[in-house]
Amino acid sequence: MSSEGESRFHMVDVSSLTSVHHGDPCDGPRRVMLRTDDGVRIEAVYEPSAASVTDTAVTGTAGTGTGVTGTGVTGTDAVAGTAVVVAHGFTGSADRPAVRRAARAFAERGAAVVTFSFRGHGGSGGRSTVGDREVLDLSAAVRWARGLGHARVVTVGFSMGGSVVLRQAALERGTEGRVDAVAAVSAPARWYYRGTAPMRRLHWVVTRPTGRLVGRYGLRTRIDRRAWDPVPLSPVEAVPLIAPVPLLIVHGDRDAYFPLDHPRTLAAAGGGTAELWLERGMGHAENAADEELLARLGDWLTRR
Repeated sequence: MSSEGESRFHMVDVSSLTSVHHGDPCDGPRRVMLRTDDGVRIEAVYEPSAASVTDTAVTGTAGTGTGVTGTGVTGTDAVAGTAVVVAHGFTGSADRPAVRRAARAFAERGAAVVTFSFRGHGGSGGRSTVGDREVLDLSAAVRWARGLGHARVVTVGFSMGGSVVLRQAALERGTEGRVDAVAAVSAPARWYYRGTAPMRRLHWVVTRPTGRLVGRYGLRTRIDRRAWDPVPLSPVEAVPLIAPVPLLIVHGDRDAYFPLDHPRTLAAAGGGTAELWLERGMGHAENAADEELLARLGDWLTRR
């Protein structure tokens, strides 16, 4: 990452939560560089809920509650209440229009929002491992949100990010990286799926030297050339470990990457504890999520 890019961010070491809180999170959006447990720098953006910013500006006061319901929420309420951490899909970043649109929709439902760029994406360091060590990136963002004072932290992930939120919720149970609800949108159920043309192209990008060059210069995504060793816990293996944390699986019936057996397999793995939304006419991931779906997602994330 260039020195110009580095200068835009404040560095935060989330390995020590006492060092996370710098200033009042109600002051407005903040950009930082987080450091993961394996030393990778991750760009992240914190935005207070739209309701808290508006109300604080008008009234100049702060409430004392801990819940955020979408309206009439002032500074202290928003900080103590829900933070939604958004995990983008492969080749995305915190600043992509679809991610920013999702962040705005969740903020309008009364939540603070943390967006970030996975390793190898956007202004973050490192190289993409396509869902493996990205769990550490998400955990850094979750711990940052908790360190800012949020009593409740939930995650929503799209495509690759969907697989990451499932695995992170399972692996971080009982830790400072724990989450209070999880939503996976357009997520795969299993690894190495090549049953559709888009997924065959993605495997070419990830596994071939020429493909990784296309990824770096054409898709602005830096991909690790090393194969997984060991193979990480798969999304469908992670799902049974998430309960009793509320879990939502969302998938479009026109998803060109993963057919409907993927969300159905994930939901079934929850043993009746996972909620499944099959969206008519929806394609794949954050780019296909319309305003109505994002509003419903925001309501689910803030009220579960």
